[in-house]
Amino acid sequence: MRTDIQIAQEAVMEPIAKVAERIGIPEEGLELYGKYKAKLSEEFLDSIKDRADGKLVLVTAINPTPAGEGKTTTSIGLGQALGILGKKAVIALREPSLGPCFGIKGGAAGGGYSQVVPMEELNLHFTGDFHAVTAANNLLAALLDNHIHQGNELQIDSRQIVWKRCMDMNDRALRNIVVGLGSKADGFVREDHFVITVASEIMAILCLAEDMKDLKERLSRIIVAYNYAGEPVTAGELQAVGAMAALLKDAIKPNLIQTLEHTPALVHGGPFANIAHGCNSVRATTAALKMADYCITEAGFGADLGAEKFFDIKCRMAGLVPDAVVLVATVRALKYNGGVAKTDLETEDLKALEKGIANLEKHIENLQKYGVPVVVTLNSFTTDTEAEVDFVRNFCQERGCEFALSEVWAKGGQGGVALAEKVLETLEKKESRFSMLYGDDLPLKEKIKTVAEEIYGAGSVSFSAAAQRQLQKLEELGFGRLPVCMAKNQYSLSDDPKKLGRPEGFELTVREVYVSAGAGFVVALTGDVLTMPALSKKPAAYNIDVDENGTITGLF
Repeated sequence: MRTDIQIAQEAVMEPIAKVAERIGIPEEGLELYGKYKAKLSEEFLDSIKDRADGKLVLVTAINPTPAGEGKTTTSIGLGQALGILGKKAVIALREPSLGPCFGIKGGAAGGGYSQVVPMEELNLHFTGDFHAVTAANNLLAALLDNHIHQGNELQIDSRQIVWKRCMDMNDRALRNIVVGLGSKADGFVREDHFVITVASEIMAILCLAEDMKDLKERLSRIIVAYNYAGEPVTAGELQAVGAMAALLKDAIKPNLIQTLEHTPALVHGGPFANIAHGCNSVRATTAALKMADYCITEAGFGADLGAEKFFDIKCRMAGLVPDAVVLVATVRALKYNGGVAKTDLETEDLKALEKGIANLEKHIENLQKYGVPVVVTLNSFTTDTEAEVDFVRNFCQERGCEFALSEVWAKGGQGGVALAEKVLETLEKKESRFSMLYGDDLPLKEKIKTVAEEIYGAGSVSFSAAAQRQLQKLEELGFGRLPVCMAKNQYSLSDDPKKLGRPEGFELTVREVYVSAGAGFVVALTGDVLTMPALSKKPAAYNIDVDENGTITGLF
């Protein structure tokens, strides 16, 4: 079997200017990064603002398992299939983080014959967006510590510094550190922390900002610390905004690449959905809607995380109205949820499938609460049996969902035609009555409870003493109308990754709450979720290499 990287390296790519031309982007509307990738210019983005929007289709999935689901692969395959059917489609995806690429999860270029290319460049440095976010984040951290060292005019309480440094790599040793050791000239000694770049508030801001003006306004609102009076100190007060914006001036522009079948793909921004809002940039999504009849976008991890945040955060802020949702599952993953060991997933097991499909059922119910038509697709494996597929099909149809089998990994766009036809039929026959889960006026604690009980299936929510105090303070500071961004493990609907299937009546624990004032949401950390991942015992980095001809190997 050919690996993803072998398929990608054998692809014959078109010059990106030719791909752009087919969706009405003139050559002067591109800022080229070599022959096969480019950024959209500000002039072009301004020129399409008044165009009518196409249809917006969100691709999401059940909770991820070691068996694999294929959400990004399905997004790309669906976009390719729409092209085969003569439809004008643009795919809008997130950029991969280096952490998972060298860790265990892998990249975000899709798989098989439904990939975006150049795959290696996308999964590694791409156009430098993540490096710009990292630099801007750490510039702010450096300015903060320098301000304290130079006299602390803002009276910052070093015990209440909330801004963390970041890097785009899994490094457990940097989660909790001490800085300022050494001589007096080396700064004040204090505890500090690192998060992975995708968890930085600047990444969230980059993905939610409408333009440079909005970006700078959001950057200025970032709370970096509190002073001795307990009042917030912002990046604007530290005079950091102009320099950070200068670092981000190119990163804010959406990136254009192509699929293996030359379908245009805007790949921009990359927050994780388990610790951030998990969606690609508003700029990329809105541009795709202006350029195409169909925008296919995705949100990270399972629908309990990515889709919920897409609806309740991204759509709320950007005024987006999704027209349909594609919910991705696999027979293998459903059997895993039903208790089958990873080594036995290739054997037909209808009993386990019947038990594990409860996870799919909960996600269907959750998505239907938003009033958006749902199409369930099974990402096909050769080991799936006819009885297993029929069982899932009947299960979905009994719950008012459309169903289609997807073979996009093996067959590319042609393997997604059935899914594309089902999506087109759904868009034509079923109206989206989209509404968000909660209103702005609901208190923060009630917003958290609403997500926990309605989406996760929790019976109750427990708030630590620290979280209680933090919620009260945020309400007093005027942040009570913001949406909540739940930070939760991705493997389970609960905050316990070992509870598979459809856990119910459990107690969700909120241990910490803080505001991302620039991004415009309040983050609630649940369970043991971490904002700096770690490497496994045998990380993927062990298998990655480059030969004397510059060809990368082992990258999936």
